[in-house]
Amino acid sequence: MASGWGSWAETMDVLILGGAGQVGLELQRAAWPEGLHPIAPTRAELDVTDARALARAVAARPWAAVINVAAYTAVDKAESDVDAAWRLNALAPAILAYETAKAGIPVVHVSTDYVFDGSKAGAYEVGDPVAPLGVYGASKEGGEQGVRTGNPRHAIVRTAWVVSPFRANFVKTMLRLAGERPSLRVVDDQHGSPTVAGDLARALVTMVERFVRDPAAPVGTYHFANAGHTTWCGLARAVMRLSAEQGGPSVPVEPIGTVDYPTPARRPANSRLATGRIEQDFGIVPRPWHDAVQDVVAELSPD
Repeated sequence: MASGWGSWAETMDVLILGGAGQVGLELQRAAWPEGLHPIAPTRAELDVTDARALARAVAARPWAAVINVAAYTAVDKAESDVDAAWRLNALAPAILAYETAKAGIPVVHVSTDYVFDGSKAGAYEVGDPVAPLGVYGASKEGGEQGVRTGNPRHAIVRTAWVVSPFRANFVKTMLRLAGERPSLRVVDDQHGSPTVAGDLARALVTMVERFVRDPAAPVGTYHFANAGHTTWCGLARAVMRLSAEQGGPSVPVEPIGTVDYPTPARRPANSRLATGRIEQDFGIVPRPWHDAVQDVVAELSPD
């Protein structure tokens, strides 16, 4: 669906930034409502960190909406690659918000659970105070502020633990390692709600359609993750069970603590996201994470 960047379409075009990532790829294969046409320029066609190029892209046609899923997501690398992380995660969304507001275009921007420090006992609500633990979370929170202040017609959608059949992600890593090792050791004291990129993409499409059809559509900050919660170890064990059912690799998974797996960036101990607001405002009810992950494992499993 990335084709068409250089041509005019009679339907209402939706610009997707970050189309090569997990969510961007799912947005391109999602079922879009009649009359809405997603266009996802490649990185070679549009560098979103180039302010002038981004301004030209927004002004190129009367976009129905813009979805921004472009992000610097290398959490550990961001600790030493601060400039690049802030340019992509904070500065680019701020410029995008300014340019889209100037053109009267609504923007949907995807953010992260890493804006929180993970110290809360229950699921995070959209209004809870942010307190990022590292560069990645801080830069994404900066992007939120840029969108929030730059374009009144915005939706910021925080998500967590994104997995899919595409790109590098936890599910694919576990399946690969299960084919290489006799057992796995996975952190069991970080809690969160896995999010399947295809489900998130469908939610974003629903929000965009509402923005396009309804000038009074709700705006603000939302959370989307699949329902329920687990730990990374719990997710790994579920992936192993599901893989075995599909005839794929499966090995025992040993629980370890965060202290046993040191990383340059600190991770939130609790990444659970409350999705009540997106359910209330847009009628989007996430399905259970296990059911969603089952679809991913099935797509990745041998025939």
